[in-house]
Amino acid sequence: MFKRLQPLFPYLNKHRQGYALGAVCVLLQNGVAVLIPLLIGRAFDHLKNGVSRQQLFVDAALVLGVWCVKGIFLFLNRKIVISISREIEFEMRNDIFRHLENLSYSFYQRTRTGDIMARATNDLNAVRNLLGPAIMYSANTFVFTVAALYFMVRISPMLTLYAFAPLPIVSIVVQYFGRQIHERFERIQAMFSDISARAQENFSAARVIRAYVQEDAEVASFETANKEYINRSLKLVRLMGMLWPTLTTLLGFAIVLVLWLGGRQTIQGHMSLGNFVAFLTYMVQLTWPVIALGWVINIFQRGTASLARIDEIMQEKPEVIDVAADGAAAATVRGEIEFRNLNFAYNGTPVLRDVNLQIPAGSSLAIVGPTGSGKSTLVSLIPRIYDAPAGSVLLDGRPITDFHLDTLRRSIGFVPQETFLFSDTVQENIAFGTEQSDLEQVRQAAQGASIAAEIEDFPEQYATMVGERGITLSGGQKQRAAIARAIIRNPRILVLDDALSSVDTNTEDKILNHLREIMQGRTTIFISHRVSTVRNADRIAVLHGGQIVELGTHEELIARNGYYTDLYNKQLLEEELAEV
Repeated sequence: MFKRLQPLFPYLNKHRQGYALGAVCVLLQNGVAVLIPLLIGRAFDHLKNGVSRQQLFVDAALVLGVWCVKGIFLFLNRKIVISISREIEFEMRNDIFRHLENLSYSFYQRTRTGDIMARATNDLNAVRNLLGPAIMYSANTFVFTVAALYFMVRISPMLTLYAFAPLPIVSIVVQYFGRQIHERFERIQAMFSDISARAQENFSAARVIRAYVQEDAEVASFETANKEYINRSLKLVRLMGMLWPTLTTLLGFAIVLVLWLGGRQTIQGHMSLGNFVAFLTYMVQLTWPVIALGWVINIFQRGTASLARIDEIMQEKPEVIDVAADGAAAATVRGEIEFRNLNFAYNGTPVLRDVNLQIPAGSSLAIVGPTGSGKSTLVSLIPRIYDAPAGSVLLDGRPITDFHLDTLRRSIGFVPQETFLFSDTVQENIAFGTEQSDLEQVRQAAQGASIAAEIEDFPEQYATMVGERGITLSGGQKQRAAIARAIIRNPRILVLDDALSSVDTNTEDKILNHLREIMQGRTTIFISHRVSTVRNADRIAVLHGGQIVELGTHEELIARNGYYTDLYNKQLLEEELAEV
């Protein structure tokens, strides 16, 4: 059990003083509660032997007073323990989010977003219940049972033995049901993750689903998954429906046995009526703890199953680690990039082979090549989205790992192939990644990306809200907003990974004219399939099959009559046909 709870130990240790105070309240609450049966038994003895109205009032007042004191400590106990569980939930949610933010991009490539969301919400809620109600009711059950057992033995050891006779059976039932609950809840949570992932993918792909008229098919698919989730949940409900009645029935047998044997002893004068009533009251008071035991088992098994799922994420290690020593590299980056004997593979599949390329600081390099040739992978190694073999990627003559990740990435304006915008205003999306940027700086960046005029035509201009993932903007507008986001950072290195694919040629010319001014003094790398985009670069690299097969200026590559020349001639032909 303790091994399963091990991930919670740092949080429990941090709040040990609060839990200690809660433990004191538990002891006082149950220390007072255990006196109630004795006071009731005492009152029955008074009634049997004859009692004055004044004594009856005193007995009633004592019972009422003890109940009130118990209520006060019960309130304090719940307030302390439940508050701590909420605080730990807050801390765990922050830790999970911080950990997810530090994980490498490859983790998100192999893990569905819906699964991550399910673990960070539904599973975390189950862990919170483990830290609050489960601990509280477990402590109350244990303390009250021990205290009640002491007084029950003092009243009648034989009756106590009969009262606790079903205990071995209870332990077997608890062990069996606990294991079944754990396994079934794990399956439920796995299905919930699948449903969350399906819903998230459908919402993100709303345009595609409508374009292909797949609404009914997706609804049917979701209904099938949802039905499986309900079936698994109902199996757990049926199991829980059997657990509580089973425990209550076992306790009922014990009460009937005690009532029969204790009643005989009372009739025969071996036990006073008050003691018999007190003993039965203890038995009745133990009914809820026994029932709560089944509930606690349910919470505990759910919580440990969810904790294991959360811990799976927390045990993930980032593949890209900041290994630079303090002061290892200067904070200023000039922008000279070199790929030296670079070989790179994904999961054992070679992607880049024997790449040797030097990009002087302040120069521009264009990369062209067929789909799947490794273009995006090559530029992704510069900001260390993926880690290349040691010493194969250099910046300013140093291994790129000599630079702190913050220093490296703040020096790079990166526009990825898949444009992503946040559900926020246009201004906030462009200013993302800068600590302080006023509206004028945002405007200048938008002008550099040739999107300023369109933004200013929006009803709310730069305060216009962008839908989730930028769905309210066109593909070209999203790309240009992403370019503006890179420009505003004033980076030493600018990387555009096919960032103009969604704009027309006229808009492309405008953007390139603005970029030529911005590119002055910066190292610029851009990937494109259009010759018109790359022809004015200082050098053009042709990547084919993960290798650089051609390198030179536009004129030099045309003269070689190779892959680049074929690409140029095809695009010329397409333009001529388009004009016909």
